[in-house]
Amino acid sequence: MWKGGVDEAFRGAGAKAGLEIWCIENLRPVLVRKSSHGKFFSRSAYIVLNTAILRNGIYQHDIHYWAGKDAEEDDSNLASDKALELDAALGSRAVHYKEVQGNETEKFLSYFKPCIIPIEGVFTSEIQDDGNGGYRVTLLACKGDHAIRVREVPFLRSSLNHNNVFILDTESKIFLFSGCNSSIQERAKALEVVQYINENQHSGRCKVATIEDGKFVGDSDAGEFWSFFGGYAPIPRESQSTEQNEKPSAANLFGFNKGKLLLLDSLSLAKGLLSSDRCYVLDCGAEIFLWMGRTTLVSERKASILAVEEFMHTQDRPVSIHTTFLTEGSETAKFKSYFKDWPQNAAPSLYIEGRGKVAAIFKHQGYDVKEIPEDDYQPIIDSHGILSVWRVNGHDATPLSSAEQAMLYRGDCYIVKYIYSENAKDNNVFYAWLGLDSTLEDQVNALSLMTRMTESIKGSYVMAQICEGKEPQLFFSIFQSLVILKGGLSSGYILFLSEQGITNETYDKDKLALFRVQGSSPRNMQAIQVDPVSYSLNSSYCYILQDQTTFFTWVGSLSSPRDHNLVDSLRDQLNPLKHSTLVREGNEPDIFWNVIGGKADYPKEKVIKEHVEDPHLFACILDEGDFKVKEIFNFTQDDLTTEDVLLLDCHSEIYVWVGQHASLASPEKAFTLGKKFLEADILLEGLLQNTAIYVIPEGNEPSFFTHYFDWDISKSHMHGNSFERKLAILKGSTSITESSNRGIQKTHLRYSSEGLFGHSSKKSTTSDGSLKGRGSAAPTGLSTSVSLNMHGFFEQTLVSRESNENTSPEETPSLSKDPMNIPEFESVVIVDDEDICDADNELQTYPYELLKVSSGTPLEGIDVTKREAYLSNEDFKTKFGMNKKAFYKLPKWKQNKLKQALNLF
Repeated sequence: MWKGGVDEAFRGAGAKAGLEIWCIENLRPVLVRKSSHGKFFSRSAYIVLNTAILRNGIYQHDIHYWAGKDAEEDDSNLASDKALELDAALGSRAVHYKEVQGNETEKFLSYFKPCIIPIEGVFTSEIQDDGNGGYRVTLLACKGDHAIRVREVPFLRSSLNHNNVFILDTESKIFLFSGCNSSIQERAKALEVVQYINENQHSGRCKVATIEDGKFVGDSDAGEFWSFFGGYAPIPRESQSTEQNEKPSAANLFGFNKGKLLLLDSLSLAKGLLSSDRCYVLDCGAEIFLWMGRTTLVSERKASILAVEEFMHTQDRPVSIHTTFLTEGSETAKFKSYFKDWPQNAAPSLYIEGRGKVAAIFKHQGYDVKEIPEDDYQPIIDSHGILSVWRVNGHDATPLSSAEQAMLYRGDCYIVKYIYSENAKDNNVFYAWLGLDSTLEDQVNALSLMTRMTESIKGSYVMAQICEGKEPQLFFSIFQSLVILKGGLSSGYILFLSEQGITNETYDKDKLALFRVQGSSPRNMQAIQVDPVSYSLNSSYCYILQDQTTFFTWVGSLSSPRDHNLVDSLRDQLNPLKHSTLVREGNEPDIFWNVIGGKADYPKEKVIKEHVEDPHLFACILDEGDFKVKEIFNFTQDDLTTEDVLLLDCHSEIYVWVGQHASLASPEKAFTLGKKFLEADILLEGLLQNTAIYVIPEGNEPSFFTHYFDWDISKSHMHGNSFERKLAILKGSTSITESSNRGIQKTHLRYSSEGLFGHSSKKSTTSDGSLKGRGSAAPTGLSTSVSLNMHGFFEQTLVSRESNENTSPEETPSLSKDPMNIPEFESVVIVDDEDICDADNELQTYPYELLKVSSGTPLEGIDVTKREAYLSNEDFKTKFGMNKKAFYKLPKWKQNKLKQALNLF
């Protein structure tokens, strides 16, 4: 035992990010080996701890205790008690979830990709011999799109239905049976389970067959499938789905009185009803929360959990109801949403406090540090692209000259187009910038005009709607130096002023004006015009004050030397000919205060940058006009399913990702979804309505979106629906998508109109996984990282194409006998490892310190996406531990990981 009576098995728990699992064995928790994570026995009870270190440095703990359907009651109760003890050892900040076999929460399932398949029997910490018995045929039912629930069902024909996907696992072949009412996403997810079973139960040697509900004639695999059930027989139609949607019900708050639940009589739920020395139950119908005050004892919490169990039993509530246990201070967004007055979370203050503590540690060690410096923004995309800007004038857009496009007016709207190079191709990012004082008509026209522009371009593109004051750092880095001025020049703005009788205060270089200076470097700096009065000042910034004859540069006492350099550059941009007078805060001459109307109070506290939030991914559910979202926990690139619209919430900006097969009418509709998400503020994080919204069409994902994922670029170029893509991977993409043999790279590898599924997503699937129709069933991993046997394939295809036209089927090379059709390519470029290394050796080399992203001396003329290529061969081997030839054999994602670790990406 340790730390006040907490079990020895929990020593050191939660110190590192990741999963830790214990199982109750002989009435004590036993640590489960990592190799056994995901294996849950139906007669056992488990405790699962997930630890995540958030971007703001805070540790987040989630504790789940899972009870198998046949688990002993003593084991289940002990798992519950031990979970509370574990929480106490972690500082009573964890969220607890009760998990019941077959009804697990999606958060719990997200830890175990692609699924968990409970095993009959009981856990033992002793190493067991699997024995040499015959292979047991099993039938599994699968349900779910992003988080899939898998359960074993009786091996009977009557277990099959039209709504689910089923897996029949036999010794020599795995069959996937798709009910006609199952979704494409569910079928695709079930294929991941098939692959998991094949790799873990059959060492990847088992054949796979797909069976479509209702299709039998001429399909040998279907005949073999039905033979396991004694022959084919129709599956009876069900009158309605066995699943019933839970209707939302009013939330009721209960207190405790002598161990019994007592309903609290309150017209509305308020946070003030919760007392720190008590426990409460919030019954929301489909979910129950137990809230435990900060000062309650562990014994009181255990008694409250038992009371909740008794309450559910007496109320005859189904086991499918999820139960969540919360300690005061660890409330989830969903729990807080039931209360009308719950304040915003205190994460920013914790972030600031944490930075202060780190600074104090450095100071104690002898470093002269007042605070930890804010991180400089490093552009994710190439900053040497082509910038074009248009001002919106009614239904038209007026192009601006290069001199004009560095100055935007607050009363106008603009369309910004930036072309940059990435992955050996041109990429376009469009912004609709909406000035703070612009008219609603101009704002609507800006979005419409931007959308029309994207329809006429070739190549990939993304769009964004941004509002003045909430611009992403990427937007500022595109301009490098930008001035935002008061007033406007558009006809709509001028007409609005005239109709409202408002004085036109549009910026005049010969009149009084005050500018706040901000930015991180000479390549990312802005001057924002503010009201020329003293309360516009702030000690954290530098300012430029201009009148008819002179400039004052006012330096705030909390500003940095970096800010001082920026103010000089921006002053020259505004008017290089005027004389400038330096004014430091606290030593202002009277003339300075006279110019801005007299001295008055202004903010003097340090402005701290907004802390970085962790991203959250949501699936948008478009149902009969209603807008609903469902969070996808522990998300990966595979959760971006082509039939869906998904929304990545990064707090300071959101991304609406639109799959190629999603039923979304227009880009404007995608922006509308983004606005509805901001209004809903699902996580109660204080999202603002003017937060930047990006729209990302599938296949056009830019690096400033993909860096939130462990991105495999080959997957983003696949065609077909989700099921077809997963089937292509299952049928042989290991030799296509994983880079491990030859260093073949692709420049603009494109498919012909009929290649790689083309537009034939509705075509039926045969038993061997190929699609009926010309060129529609090639493995869809043939995109960017081609490897293993593909070098020989390209040589064979390009060299032998003419000779194959006159070759008999028997003489055709063996690759053409593959049941999948091979796509035609418009252009293929083959590059060997030696070619890559030779090209790198011809480049000018630079020292590592200058090539780093954080270098204070930016290098001109280099490809910032390949900084490592400019290292000498000796420096490269020293830093990466391998030569360039070995490095370029690695998968692209692994290359990027290594480059990130060395600050070269």
